[in-house]
Amino acid sequence: MRKTFNQELLKIAEKNPRVFMVLADIGYGEIEGFANAFPDRFINCGVAEQNMTGVACGVAMEGNIAVTYSIANFPTLRCLEQVRNDVCYHNANVKIVIIGGGVAYGELGISHHSTEDIAIMRALPNMVVLVPCDMAETRAATHAMMAYDGPVYFRCGYKNEPDIHEGPIEFKIGGSLRVREGNAATVFFAGTVGINAKRAVDALAAEGTRCHLVSLHSIKPIDREAIVRASKETGGIVVVEEHNLCGGVGSAVAEVLMDEGCGNVPFKRVALPDVNVSKVGSQIWLRDQYKLGVRDIIDAVKGLKK
Repeated sequence: MRKTFNQELLKIAEKNPRVFMVLADIGYGEIEGFANAFPDRFINCGVAEQNMTGVACGVAMEGNIAVTYSIANFPTLRCLEQVRNDVCYHNANVKIVIIGGGVAYGELGISHHSTEDIAIMRALPNMVVLVPCDMAETRAATHAMMAYDGPVYFRCGYKNEPDIHEGPIEFKIGGSLRVREGNAATVFFAGTVGINAKRAVDALAAEGTRCHLVSLHSIKPIDREAIVRASKETGGIVVVEEHNLCGGVGSAVAEVLMDEGCGNVPFKRVALPDVNVSKVGSQIWLRDQYKLGVRDIIDAVKGLKK
């Protein structure tokens, strides 16, 4: 997904001279295309994410579009004060792109996990939060983000993620995308863990339980209509996310349900428990270790009926 993002950003920058890339000495192997094509619009601030964010805000305040880019939690948690006070307070046209949301960098341990980011970023005024799930969504989300005037947080995958969508998509900020149709329950997901949700829903369909499967790629603003409709037209809701249980996508969906008077719908969250993800291993292995596997999602759907 990171390669797809960089390819699309380069295409956009070729047509728009206002696009700048601001980095903290990372991304090699992917960002050279931009750096070589537009050296005057490529700024490497060194390993100094606070400076990176401040510089990006200054670039944006001069009428440009600044893209900060780094791995996992470095462009968010390390420089949160600058994101809050510089970018969001000024409603600056800065796009914060992380590579490897959740536990994508699992072998590097907790210092490289991004498991609290959605909760934090969606709490910031003016910030749009996008979580694409595959190449198709990444491609479309990149264009939507760059066309939007204001701060955007873009939680990108890492590499070799399987496709979830099987045809053309119509992506929009504030929307969602259907992957499977059914009425037994609705399974909402955000991000690359959606492949487990898809496999779980397909396994349930083989047993005769057909579920609605929906990618909630836009967490803020969120597709309130789709959530309310799911509560009324299907037998319950399961939310799947590679994020801490507290404050993430499941919390955002629950907020909508309560605000809209739909709090009586059967509801379950499949998310990382509220613990430090201290185990070390591949992303696929960690998902199973922390109950984000296909079997866990199947059990959550079946548990709605109990």
